[in-house]
Amino acid sequence: MRKLEGLKPEKVFRYFEDLSGIPRGSGNEEAVGSYCMRFAEEHGLSAYRDEAGNVVITKEASKGYENAPGVILQGHLDMVCEKEADCPIDFKRDGLKLLVDGDFVRADGTTLGGDDGIAVAMMLAVLEDESLEHPHLECVFTTEEETGLYGAEALDASRLKGRRMINIDSEEEGIFTVSCAGGMESDCVLPLAWTEGGGICYTLWVDGLKGGHSGSDIHKELGNSNLLMGRLLCTLEEQFEFRIGDLAGGLMDNAVPRSTRAVLYVDPAQEMEFEKKLQEMDAVYKKEYAASDPGVTVRFEKGGEKTGRVLTPKSASLLLFLLHNVPNGVIRNSMDIPGLVQTSLNLGILKIDEEAATLVFSVRSSVESEKEELGKRLRHMTEFLGGTYEQKGDYPGWEYRQESPLRETMVSVYEKLYGKAPQILAIHAGLECGFFSGKIEDLDCVSVGPNLYDAHTPRERLSISSTQRVYEFILEVLKELKQA
Repeated sequence: MRKLEGLKPEKVFRYFEDLSGIPRGSGNEEAVGSYCMRFAEEHGLSAYRDEAGNVVITKEASKGYENAPGVILQGHLDMVCEKEADCPIDFKRDGLKLLVDGDFVRADGTTLGGDDGIAVAMMLAVLEDESLEHPHLECVFTTEEETGLYGAEALDASRLKGRRMINIDSEEEGIFTVSCAGGMESDCVLPLAWTEGGGICYTLWVDGLKGGHSGSDIHKELGNSNLLMGRLLCTLEEQFEFRIGDLAGGLMDNAVPRSTRAVLYVDPAQEMEFEKKLQEMDAVYKKEYAASDPGVTVRFEKGGEKTGRVLTPKSASLLLFLLHNVPNGVIRNSMDIPGLVQTSLNLGILKIDEEAATLVFSVRSSVESEKEELGKRLRHMTEFLGGTYEQKGDYPGWEYRQESPLRETMVSVYEKLYGKAPQILAIHAGLECGFFSGKIEDLDCVSVGPNLYDAHTPRERLSISSTQRVYEFILEVLKELKQA
């Protein structure tokens, strides 16, 4: 029996459960793209898939809407793959284990992929239902949104006829998103040298943090485990002799990291004082992050006295300097829109290998010059220390449109259905609307979505009742879009 059997809208949750059984982390969308192409063939719909893996499925206008301007519905196929430390799921080959918890659908020990699987499910349900009233539809399913909006960047938008677009990638019902920040991935790479070293082998963790979305949650001042580990190691370095054998934290640049691990070799003569200091730092973090991350902890496991590969003192010193001093979090708030973060960055991934240490940041800003300046700061610091810097996945912001017939129609429908006005907002997170707006002249675009909480974390959960309301709202909007 299906886990989501009986949930409404039935078609939407049936497709969402199908999608949840298909591995679809960013860069691994081949199978889910093939699923969408088979769907189109089975339902007699025109479809194509481009070299980037993007899928476009079209559906002819319903009777009476033949002369209405076309509409683009858009969402992304990929999801952020985060999981609890003890979760055995392999995101490369395993589907998710869905659970129904009251009004919520969630996954056991992993992210749910409601961002943005619920958009894909809604579009498939619209495409299947022959009873709906709507203009000509182009449903665009993009790839690698979560790692840099690469699918939207590669898409040949000249093949699309629609000039009105509903993006279904927002996460709060009743909020119409009409502008967003641009962003990029910034990689700071420091070369490393290794030698042999020994001592009592300790494995340290800074974990128990909440984590969150590096855009929409950055203003919450959540603890970043990579930065907290850097601070911990620099504090320890002031008092103790130790060598670094390994260091790793975070899985995605656009997720605030929840756990970071370090392997250290410590002078046996300092064992007792070393453990005492770890306990002191645990208490410090618990006090400082009591409000934002009450579960934060510094914990350790002690092994025997060992020898192993360790960083040379110079390599360790340069790495800790960078880790302790890089900017992170909110850099500037908007002076025009109260409550909106204007510029930020998040150190999402920290890893070391035989050749280098890599720090991967998600940089965001609604002001292009500030985004560029933040990249220059990272470049300057990294190159000063002898490293290299690379920018990837640079995507544009989405500017607010003063006149928007689509927005007016959607507001009118919302007020008719719910007796109140929706909120019209700009967000600090990135949306693919920026690329589409840059490629399609005079595109009229609005982003909506159901209530989705704690995206990019294993706590992610999707409201069932909100999903039903938002789906019915979208159907009503399509019905109203009979005129230009």
